[in-house]
Amino acid sequence: MQSTDAEMQAVRADNRRKQVRNMRRSDREISDMDEIIRIMEKCDVCRLALLDETYPYILPLNFGFQRADNRVTLYFHGADQGKKYELIRKNSHAGFEMDCAHKLVTGEEACSYSMEYESVTGRGRLEFVPEEEKQEALRILMKHYSQKELPFRPSVIAKTTVMKLVAEEVTGKAHRR
Repeated sequence: MQSTDAEMQAVRADNRRKQVRNMRRSDREISDMDEIIRIMEKCDVCRLALLDETYPYILPLNFGFQRADNRVTLYFHGADQGKKYELIRKNSHAGFEMDCAHKLVTGEEACSYSMEYESVTGRGRLEFVPEEEKQEALRILMKHYSQKELPFRPSVIAKTTVMKLVAEEVTGKAHRR
């Protein structure tokens, strides 16, 4: 019996869900999207993990984000050439991580030291933002760092590559005292 495309997509989606493991420290897991967004607002760097044949290629980037319902879209920018763009064109799947609120917790012995933190991880597919949407994406990115509405020079926008990642999965985690 031949499977339909819809049936095959459902099986693939079910297999992807099964691949997602439960967090070992469930007491630190954050699943509330409002709290995840509050953490993202405090972070100033997002690490993007791309696939580079044998090893992951990880790079820290400035970012901005937008939330629509419970879907998060991340925006990144950079010069108009480089290794990350080559990798994205080969495979658009990516993981991301951001963290903040670091505080060393000391103790009486080495194994009692710890670190307080808040973090967000996730994954999705990257895509290049078309020319006509670049300025709005850059405005979203800049809003993450400054509440001022700053002008953009068209000549700089033309030389800037803007990417977006619509998160397919987002998880938060925190160790707080």
